[in-house]
Amino acid sequence: YPYQTVIFDLDGTLLDTLQDLADSTNYALSVHRMPALTLNTDGHPHPRENTLVALTTVLGVIAFTTSFFHNLHLLSSWTGLAGIVTGLWGVFVSVTTAERFVLMITLGASAIGFYLGIARGGLWG
Repeated sequence: YPYQTVIFDLDGTLLDTLQDLADSTNYALSVHRMPALTLNTDGHPHPRENTLVALTTVLGVIAFTTSFFHNLHLLSSWTGLAGIVTGLWGVFVSVTTAERFVLMITLGASAIGFYLGIARGGLWG
C-alpha cells in the first residue's frame, strides 16, 4: 500500500473548523437564495448537542464508507462503535427535532458500519 498512516481530524481535535464549515455552507446556500441550515430550531445555542451531532455524523460516515472494504474492518468496527456511543448520548441530551433527525440517520450508519466490521473480522482483527 502506498500509505502507511492515515490521520482523521475530527472537528475540535487538531483544528476547530466546525464554525467555518457551517459559515461556508450557509453562505453558499444564501448565494442561491436557500434558507440557512441550523440544528438550533428553537433559537438557542446548543454547543454540546451540536458537537455530538457533528461527531456522530463524521464517525457514521467513516464507519459506513469503510464497511464496504473487507480489509478495513478494524476502522469500520471501532468508528461504528464510537458513533453508536456518541449517537446514543446525543439522542439522550438532544433538544430539537433537527438534532434528533440527524443523530438517528448517522446512528444507523454507525450501526451498519459496526455490524459489517464485526462480521468481517471484529474489533481485534
